Amino acid sequence: MNRGKSGISPVMATVILVAIAIVIAIAVAFWATGLVGVFTRFEKMEVVAAVYDTTDGDVELLVRNTGSSAATIDNIYVNGQPAGTYTLSGSGNVVNPPTDATICTISSDKTTGTCDPGEYIVVSITEPASGATWVPGVTYEVAVHTASGKTYPASVLIP
Repeated sequence: MNRGKSGISPVMATVILVAIAIVIAIAVAFWATGLVGVFTRFEKMEVVAAVYDTTDGDVELLVRNTGSSAATIDNIYVNGQPAGTYTLSGSGNVVNPPTDATICTISSDKTTGTCDPGEYIVVSITEPASGATWVPGVTYEVAVHTASGKTYPASVLIP
């Protein structure tokens, strides 16, 4: 038969198997690291400033996405109810993002906006509820609501 021909030694077989195991382990580690990066992204909006504009009679919010994932603003709430009238923009009368800031992408009707991490947006709320007006001396809870279902509140005292 095959006398005189020797096969691979047990030591060499072990070295080859260990090398294959290490290569597979490294591949799995790189795959898992990439997977972890996808699943650890999070949305976090921060209301940097919330003030009443005495000139226009509206409440202005300066909002920044401080998370690691994009966030879409889909509604604004005042005292837990949808705001009557509001608009999203890149600047306001009282609050403005830093001059070197990137502004969120705003829809054509100015009621929704998508903010990538680090971007700013200004929310101007004209009516706390449909047909209602701001009442002096009252503190209102205003909140930014996102498409993922999260709400980011702030308080505003109307002078």
